[in-house]
Amino acid sequence: MSQSTASQLTQRELRAWRGLLRVHARLVKALDAELEREHGLSLTSYEVLLYLDDADGGRLRMHDLAANVLLSRSGLTRLVDRLERDGYVERQACDSDARGAFAVITAAGREKLAAARATHLDGVRRHFLSHLDDARQELLGETWERVLDGAA
Repeated sequence: MSQSTASQLTQRELRAWRGLLRVHARLVKALDAELEREHGLSLTSYEVLLYLDDADGGRLRMHDLAANVLLSRSGLTRLVDRLERDGYVERQACDSDARGAFAVITAAGREKLAAARATHLDGVRRHFLSHLDDARQELLGETWERVLDGAA
């Protein structure tokens, strides 16, 4: 394959790639705005609370949490600082690693998550799922799994 061929996407490839990027950006913006307006919570903060709520004991090591929400360690530290100030998360030292720390969801964090969950799920359905029939949802799910397997 020549350099010029390898460096250009076809119109079909470009439409698929840019479509993914545009849809993702627009959905994230809309979902974030709704959570901020209704609950004073960013989408990333919602995701942090969701991962912690789902974790065993309601806690995750900070580096594991950063990998889940796709934030740098410093970005996650700043976000957890805000969530801690708001009373939704607390930090716990890691007994087996003095440098490590856990983020732990609090009762107030679980309440905030429960209140925000209905708004978020409604937004996901309105902005995304309602535009796809069952067969297309199934196909997209299979497509994302295939792409993720290939990117691993």
